[in-house]
Amino acid sequence: MTKVACIGECMIELKQAAGGLYSRGYGGDTLNTAVYLARLGVDVDYITALGDDPLSDEMLAGWAAEGVGTKHVLRLPGKLPGLYMIQTDQKGERRFFHWRESSAARSLMDLAETGDILNSLGNYDLVYLSAITLSLYNESGRRRLIAALMRAREGGARFAFDTNFRVRGWPDLDIARAAYREAFEAADIVLASTEDLLALYSGESTDGLMARISSAEAVLKLSEPASIVRFEGVSHEVKAEPVVNTVVDTTAAGDSFAAAYLAARLRGANPLEAARAGHRLAGVVVCHPGAIIPRSAMPANVISNPSAPRRASL
Repeated sequence: MTKVACIGECMIELKQAAGGLYSRGYGGDTLNTAVYLARLGVDVDYITALGDDPLSDEMLAGWAAEGVGTKHVLRLPGKLPGLYMIQTDQKGERRFFHWRESSAARSLMDLAETGDILNSLGNYDLVYLSAITLSLYNESGRRRLIAALMRAREGGARFAFDTNFRVRGWPDLDIARAAYREAFEAADIVLASTEDLLALYSGESTDGLMARISSAEAVLKLSEPASIVRFEGVSHEVKAEPVVNTVVDTTAAGDSFAAAYLAARLRGANPLEAARAGHRLAGVVVCHPGAIIPRSAMPANVISNPSAPRRASL
């Protein structure tokens, strides 16, 4: 069976509830993608570090209940998960506030077990991480991770990179641009958005943004409900189906798009079909509050004519 590894950080999530109160859950961009991949039938492991506290215990139990593998989750005594709060406006657009400077996940590239974790990447068919993942580590940690990904690719694994950008995660934009350039050069698939990339390359055209992505396969989600998909040297526009319900929270729209896109590609769908699947799932996710929608809300037809997962020519 096709196996996927997602690398990153999961945090405690506080989201708005009635009466000025907040409800508690958990989320993080790559963890959200891992959960949606598992719900779409993909065998997926999550790679991160957590503390030895009850909240970390709760996270692990929740991931296992979703079918996400946890054998590569390290537990660090005395550490805690990070925390973030979501505020949404009347259009469902979100604003994040983070408390994560000393979270356990930030230590993942600097532990005695790190070498074993990185060597394990060669056992997967696909490794997925985001720019937020890269922002957790210092330059040495990022280079160590990219080098491990390159070794895994030499053994047949594929690397998918999501451009998810949070400006507060980076010391300055030049460091972020350098990290993105290295990831673009290493990746087989890049999942990008104009929202992310224009924050780094202000004023750039859509064609200019696509030209900065050196991977053979790239998806650029646009500000309107559509994306540009490039593969085999040709770019195509894919329009999203209209969202019929009220948009209440755009949190995890990109994460769910990534999950459906990658799940479709792993089932043998071409990139255009995969982009349609991504838009389809994201269009449902934005109609629910929080990062992870209820299982009962998962649409049955995310991937058209799904077959048993198999290794695709990514």
